[in-house]
Amino acid sequence: MELKQIKDPSFLKDLSTSQLIGLAKEIRSFLVENVSKTGGHLSSNLGVVELTIALHYCFDAPKDKILFDTGHQCYTHKILTGRADQMASLRQFGGISGFPDRSESVYDCFEAGHSSTSLPFALGMAAARDLERDDYYIVPVIGDGALSSGLSLEALNQIGFNKHKMIIVFNDNNMSISANVGVITSSISRLRNSRGYNDLKDNVKSALLKGKNGPAVIQKIHEFKEKIKEPIIDSGNFGEYGFYYIGPVDGNNIKELISAFETAKKKDVPVVVHCLTTKGKGYRYAEADTIGKWHGVDPFDPSTGKPLSSVPEDEITYSKLIADAMEKMMEKDKDIVAVTPAMMYGSSLNRLFSCFPDRCYDMGIAEDLAVDFAAGLSLSGKKPFVSVYSSFLQRAYDQLNHDVSRMNLPMVVGVDRSSLVGEDGATHHGVFDISFLRSLPNVVIAQGRDGKQTLELLKTGFDQKRPFFLRYPKGNVKKCSMEDISGLEVGTWEWLVHPEDPDLVIISYGNALSEIEKIIRTNELNYSLVNARFIKPIDEKMLKEILEYGKPIWLYTNDIIKGGLGDEILEFAAKNGLQIHMETIGIDDRFVSHGSLSQLRESLGIDVKSLFDKINEKGL
Repeated sequence: MELKQIKDPSFLKDLSTSQLIGLAKEIRSFLVENVSKTGGHLSSNLGVVELTIALHYCFDAPKDKILFDTGHQCYTHKILTGRADQMASLRQFGGISGFPDRSESVYDCFEAGHSSTSLPFALGMAAARDLERDDYYIVPVIGDGALSSGLSLEALNQIGFNKHKMIIVFNDNNMSISANVGVITSSISRLRNSRGYNDLKDNVKSALLKGKNGPAVIQKIHEFKEKIKEPIIDSGNFGEYGFYYIGPVDGNNIKELISAFETAKKKDVPVVVHCLTTKGKGYRYAEADTIGKWHGVDPFDPSTGKPLSSVPEDEITYSKLIADAMEKMMEKDKDIVAVTPAMMYGSSLNRLFSCFPDRCYDMGIAEDLAVDFAAGLSLSGKKPFVSVYSSFLQRAYDQLNHDVSRMNLPMVVGVDRSSLVGEDGATHHGVFDISFLRSLPNVVIAQGRDGKQTLELLKTGFDQKRPFFLRYPKGNVKKCSMEDISGLEVGTWEWLVHPEDPDLVIISYGNALSEIEKIIRTNELNYSLVNARFIKPIDEKMLKEILEYGKPIWLYTNDIIKGGLGDEILEFAAKNGLQIHMETIGIDDRFVSHGSLSQLRESLGIDVKSLFDKINEKGL
């Protein structure tokens, strides 16, 4: 089949099971070929090819609502809904998103980039449907990791209480069920989903209800069935919530999936269809992955599995820089404990977990739990380091505010992937953390201009008796080690260029400083350049000196302007009655789409070239 000719999923209903299996094979090859060029989420998408085909075979989207939790497994969905011809632009600037996007298609009824939101949305949609007395299916698809989060459990509790009809597809790729148990559960699943079994069950129930003791007999049969079923298949938890449980089903077997979904459609209560899938299925490198290397990938050679680009020998990712430094620090200080909410591989902490298994904790997809767990460690005299992506940190804001900041608990939070991150787009850009962290009392927010200064700030963080947020971006940096690294005085900035009588002062932070400095020095510009390495608290002494110059100030940032460093500077000037003339280059009031960093910065007018162009336009 020519995948690029697909317009909508309706054609699936005319295909035989063998043709659907052949289609799955074609899609899987297409995914490997395309993702190898664009990069993206590979393993999760390879695992749900048959599952997605079966969903669109059994349900009538867009009338029926299919919600992909987290959204990183939606590539087959995009192909079946007419976007295969756009897959070459996946995650590229101006191209289609790597996640569901309502602006792309009516089939994307829900958008996500973070996990565990599908069930609350599905509950709300089901309530609205029932209020309108409408009739369509709502089908959230959620993975085993996301299902364990607090938000999902809260939603399950409410769904079970309200009894709104929906079909929850539990995509379980944990591979924890053994072969023998799998055979037994597969047999039970085939029986439970067979037409003969369900017709017989309905007929028996109908006949019994006509008799005087029928309801009591039905109840005893149900109790007996549950006692037999529960030790063999994991329906107990779902049963306690009031769901009708189907499965486990082979999530890579189209025939079994269709049978399960057709059975689920006949139920008038919330249903869970438990599907066992193989993450990375069909591509041997991804199937063999046990640590998450193939979850999200950069462009690679499909024949060898090797990336098309390599990190220069003298460079390292910021995440790995921090992880290596933490290893050295944990060797020397037995009180340091590392915590992460399900980002062990993403934040390069896998070696750290191997070296210190008793002092490293992966809390799963639960940022709020990770922060409060670290708070408990801090209260007990330990020195917690919490590694979390910037865009995920906001999910723990209540804990940061109510617990960590209010009690002024010492901990170092590694804010990974800060500022723009690129191809993953609006849900993953780490541009908001300064804005929401600045309002918290007691905290320190810092970002280094290079690897060495980042490590200096890491050491500084562990020397503090208060919460310390260390930001670092996605990307590479020159290698350096913890040897001869000393701490910095909190709240101090540094002059990088400082002529005697400058025409203006540029203030910035992070790794853009080296590019700005190079342009100033190469072109012999009479500009001062300040490294505002502490975003909170600011260097009031230096800032007062700068303001007393009476010269224009240009603030350059790759973060959201509102609530950022610029506001901190303006508040200081107003509080001290000092005049200020400041222009800010940064992200205005918007969510930023996906694309390469250079393309995004240029399109937003926040690349370093734009800074100097705007200075020239002002005649300064």
